[in-house]
Amino acid sequence: MGAIILDGRRIAQEIQKELSPKVKELKEEGVTPGLAVIRVGEEPASAIYVRNKKKKALELGIYFEEHALPENTVQDELINLIEGLNENPMLDGIVLQLPLPQHLDEKRILERISPVKDVDGFHPLNMGRLLKGEPSFIPATPRGIVELLDRYQIPLEGKRAAVVGRSDIVGKPLAFLLLSRNATVTICHSKTKDLSLITKEGDILVIALGKPGFIKERMVKEGSVVIDVGINRVGNRIVGDVDFEKVKEKASHITPVPGGVGPMTIIMLLSNVIKAAEGRKLGK
Repeated sequence: MGAIILDGRRIAQEIQKELSPKVKELKEEGVTPGLAVIRVGEEPASAIYVRNKKKKALELGIYFEEHALPENTVQDELINLIEGLNENPMLDGIVLQLPLPQHLDEKRILERISPVKDVDGFHPLNMGRLLKGEPSFIPATPRGIVELLDRYQIPLEGKRAAVVGRSDIVGKPLAFLLLSRNATVTICHSKTKDLSLITKEGDILVIALGKPGFIKERMVKEGSVVIDVGINRVGNRIVGDVDFEKVKEKASHITPVPGGVGPMTIIMLLSNVIKAAEGRKLGK
């Protein structure tokens, strides 16, 4: 019969409809949510992500700024831009599009974004709050994954979850979110031995490696829920980290690429922007 497809596009549209009245209400009270996105260099995937964020932000009525900087931008120039955006009262969120060119210190630069405008949730202060179970802003991709599971009424409590990938953007924060929902979590990475023994135990399997078709049918538990975070260009196609056509015959639920996690990431980011704007309204 095949797996149920977890339709991130449809769920993201549902959430967008729920967020729209919140933006309208904020505007009626004199607060227009505002987002600035910084992009350094001409990485094609980053340009696509920014374009998608802008499209959805404008649909919701969120003020949007894009700052596209050349590849050879020096660190102090980027930090000066961030500090100016921190001071801009029209902006509730600042997003630094990752990855940055290698000559820039990603961690140091992320730390310069004000925690109250860090709608990506990557600032050490916001990461620490997530770890303590008192999050301010939850990183958008992990939050989108959990929201997608909830909307499809997939239980997390007591389930075994295998997270393949330990990035600060997806793997680590997602592991803490799943733990907070009483799942039993194993984090795997490039040095994990006998990886397939762990992935085959997962009632929920999340893969975020950036390796096209890495997860094969033999690595997946019968009836598991498979969440594919990978976005890889192969020829003229976009594919995930999962061998979708074969794995969908074994899984109970699976996300497609594109159209699964990606749309959820964008709408959760914009939800964080609206949350930040609500905080600004209370601070007025």
